[in-house]
Amino acid sequence: MTTTTLTRPRVSDAAGPRLLVDPAAVAANTRLLAGRARGDLMAVVKADGFGHGAVTVARTALAHGATSLGVTTVAEALALRDAGLRAPVLSWLNPVDADFASAVAAGVELAVPDAAHLRAVLDTAPGARVHLHLDTGLARDGAEPAAWPSLCRLARSAERTGRVRVVGVMGHLACADRPRHPANAEGRSRFAWGVRTARAAGLRPSVRHLAATAATLTDPRSHHTTVRVGAGLVGIDPSGTTRLAWAMSLTAPVVSVRRVRAGTPVGYGHTWTAPRATTLALLPVGYADGLPRAVPGRAEVLLRGRRRPVVGRVSMDQTVVDVGDEPVRPGEVAVLLGPGTGGEPTPEDWADWFDVLPHEVLTGFGPRVARGTVGTSLRDAG
Repeated sequence: MTTTTLTRPRVSDAAGPRLLVDPAAVAANTRLLAGRARGDLMAVVKADGFGHGAVTVARTALAHGATSLGVTTVAEALALRDAGLRAPVLSWLNPVDADFASAVAAGVELAVPDAAHLRAVLDTAPGARVHLHLDTGLARDGAEPAAWPSLCRLARSAERTGRVRVVGVMGHLACADRPRHPANAEGRSRFAWGVRTARAAGLRPSVRHLAATAATLTDPRSHHTTVRVGAGLVGIDPSGTTRLAWAMSLTAPVVSVRRVRAGTPVGYGHTWTAPRATTLALLPVGYADGLPRAVPGRAEVLLRGRRRPVVGRVSMDQTVVDVGDEPVRPGEVAVLLGPGTGGEPTPEDWADWFDVLPHEVLTGFGPRVARGTVGTSLRDAG
């Protein structure tokens, strides 16, 4: 696993909040996860690569052990093709009127969760390579078990006439973040039944995938021919069993500093009052940029080498930090989150402070936040 040390940026670079992605961290995570997988690794880069840039994460993962890519929508898949990526790509969450023809023309494989979707693919994109999607215990996407045998028969009938090729069967575990949960055994059993049923219908799916990040790390019985890893690529282990490298850093410059007396209330609603004379530093980043609004008195940022508490409510565009008696100046840069190697908060810290998933933290940063990668001109922002 790589480590990234966050350095203080030059004041001239401190124009606003900056998000920096470290491909070396993605590479290290991919290698670790590919080493755990018993088969191939599909790099899932949905939601713009979990907020890290789908193309950046995809290219890095493919160079370090992934053999294919996964996304939700056709639009996400076509964006990867437009960027020049030619690895196999699977799209698995689309309405029945999605642009399947463009997907198939671009060599994108499609997940089919029911007969209506299969018929839509047959009508608009004959010749598609499809993965039949079985609901293995979540009651959301995927065919219900009662409808699975008929879906397999319909797919086999279409395959005989050359209108479709069934290359895969997929499912998803409901409780893989808790490896001993009985739902996982039930999901594995249902998936095995689904594969047997598909084969009994005459299908021969060469790709079978059930495990995502947590199961890749904790449950080899669920690996089959391929595992789908998304969160783990950027540092999230939902199972809490493996230390991965965080790939994102977020910084913001101090735009103003003020000295206040004891008893001074801060922010909307006056939810925090200075208990003593202190110095407040203002950062130009807020909930419109992806920070949670309600601060429970635990959130911190790194400024001048120390953790400083966020005080008062986060506003749409502004966050206030208590720096005590430190002579902080406008233009100095605070690290809101990063890999943790320099003492800064990590995405997991923010998730714990606000009782949300790290996924929610990392995918929530808005378009006003400037983005870059380590090695670009924004390096100093990290």
